[in-house]
Amino acid sequence: MDCGDAGHILLSRHVAEDLEQYPRWRSLLHDLGECEVKHGVRVGVVNLSGDGAGNAAAPKKFETIKKHRAHVRWATVAIALLVLGAIVGGTFFFLHRPTTSALRVLDKSIAVLPFENLSSDKENAYFTDGVQDEILTDLAKIEDLKVISRTSVMQYQSGLARNLRKIGEELGVAHVVEGSVQRAANKVRVNAQLIDARNDAHLWAQTYDRDLADVFAIQSEIAKAIADQLQAKLSPNEKKAIEQPPTTDLAAFDLYSRAKSLLLTASFSVTGNPDVRKAIELMDEAVKRDPSFFDAYCQLAYAHETLYAGIGFDHTPARLALAEAALQAATRLRPDAGETHLARAQYLYYGRRDYAGALAELESARRVLPNDPRIFELTGYILRRRGQQEEGLRNLQRAVELDPRNFFTLQQIALSYQQLGRYAEAIAALDRALSIVPDNVETRANRNAFEFFWKGDTRPLHQTIDAILGQGPGAIANAADTWFQCALAERDQAAAERALVALGDSPCWGDSAITLSRSFGEGLLARMTKDEARAHTAFEAARAQQEKIVQAQPDFGPDLCVLGLIDAALARKDLALDEGRRAIAVMPMEKDVNNGSRVLQYFAITAAWAGDKELALQQLEAGLRAPTASLMLSYGALKLFPVWDPLRGDPRFEKIVASLAPKE
Repeated sequence: MDCGDAGHILLSRHVAEDLEQYPRWRSLLHDLGECEVKHGVRVGVVNLSGDGAGNAAAPKKFETIKKHRAHVRWATVAIALLVLGAIVGGTFFFLHRPTTSALRVLDKSIAVLPFENLSSDKENAYFTDGVQDEILTDLAKIEDLKVISRTSVMQYQSGLARNLRKIGEELGVAHVVEGSVQRAANKVRVNAQLIDARNDAHLWAQTYDRDLADVFAIQSEIAKAIADQLQAKLSPNEKKAIEQPPTTDLAAFDLYSRAKSLLLTASFSVTGNPDVRKAIELMDEAVKRDPSFFDAYCQLAYAHETLYAGIGFDHTPARLALAEAALQAATRLRPDAGETHLARAQYLYYGRRDYAGALAELESARRVLPNDPRIFELTGYILRRRGQQEEGLRNLQRAVELDPRNFFTLQQIALSYQQLGRYAEAIAALDRALSIVPDNVETRANRNAFEFFWKGDTRPLHQTIDAILGQGPGAIANAADTWFQCALAERDQAAAERALVALGDSPCWGDSAITLSRSFGEGLLARMTKDEARAHTAFEAARAQQEKIVQAQPDFGPDLCVLGLIDAALARKDLALDEGRRAIAVMPMEKDVNNGSRVLQYFAITAAWAGDKELALQQLEAGLRAPTASLMLSYGALKLFPVWDPLRGDPRFEKIVASLAPKE
């Protein structure tokens, strides 16, 4: 292409528009005007220059072309511009990937921001949140729209000054909805307005003054009005779904809204446990008031599954039965609803490990709930467990497109990259997560832990740990396990002892479903420092804990694998190897690639500790061939972790370690 001079980067305006939505690129784009091509079509040309890129001067031949337009073969020029623009645009995006998830903002994209509670009673904030959430939920049922999830929009609280252009860029949407709710006695006023986030233009606004009992009709009217403004196609089934009220009992709706807010902020962590239990209490009250409250049953099933699947919560048959009862109630009410299919998929995944069944339900749910990120997120987890890592990652990335500020999903994307051995991309995903929650101690530590596992260098991690410790005595609590691992890698007994204290009763290591207790960590440290008496006592304590876990779940391979590892530490060779082999038998990779890989990989440590070096090396090589990478088999861990000391000095082991060193 001979239109530009040396150094020019010329784009078609179409490609430039993709870049223009991001502040990083906006100042580098310089419009050169339009040119007429074959059949009268006009093509816009943009010069990308500045910040060390491109050539800022107007192309000489472009000036000539403008003067002698009739003598130039513009069709050829236009094609060259489009091709070059696509190449350059693609290259720039891969080298400088933007922080928002979508590369192009769709015109029919929208985020419903939290509404402002104007009621004198501040307790009505939950009611206001419920109104906003129902409008968002109604819009999300429309396939012709891209609607951002509540998890991401809830971070833009009402009552504060909002930069709508910035919010639109961060969420990757063209439009936002703002509003307010005022509730007094049996009356309600709802105000809503639709704004083009790209230019702050107000496209539509309406105030609804109605009886409180009409609030659900108001929500449906707002959703339909917004869809009409965006010229979204609305199918008869979508229209019917939007017009169906969640309940006719306002008190039940209040209880449901409170419970849903609690579930939204809770996570699979010990700190989330009380919130989940309180949400269950509120949801139980809601369905007692309205036994036909379908959405409440779906959320109730999910809450019970959260307690069942969460580490240290309530992994009991009784808890799973409660989830199943709620699911059955939802199924009786609306057997074909997308929410029913999603609830059943969650039950099959978390409760039954029926991945094929869950995938089938998710496919049915996706057809009805096109904007629900949970569908893509759960699909990603299942595909990851089935060894379809790349496809699983794509589904997680699709979930983030719909929920771009979901901190947890970004962490899961980082985990997927790590399991693929793509540490640079894993770190980039954690950097994006930290741009949302910069003070999250655990993620700050994990970010540089990935650096250690990748490159075998503890210095960046050590510096991060020191910085966290400098924040105060309690700051390290959520990263104490990473501190302990760093101390072991550095053979720093004093730091490891302090980390054990900071751990409290929390595990010292977690890798998929492989969990090593604090007592195990104490035994490991004692063995590293040659204190065999203390090591024996600690490993005996760890075994007593682990034996109870295995008795409760005798067919769960990862738990049996850990028991074998502990028995190897206690010099019970035959028992340890038998437990390790049984763990592989009950959790083969064909059943669950993630956990099946871990059981195989950790059996290498069991064999090494049991003194069977040949078996250990065989298992290590097999573990490295597994579809998902384990941190315990990373370059950093193999190079520095004490667990591999029995194999050190063996040329075959050292060759394996050297082969994993990052290539500069």
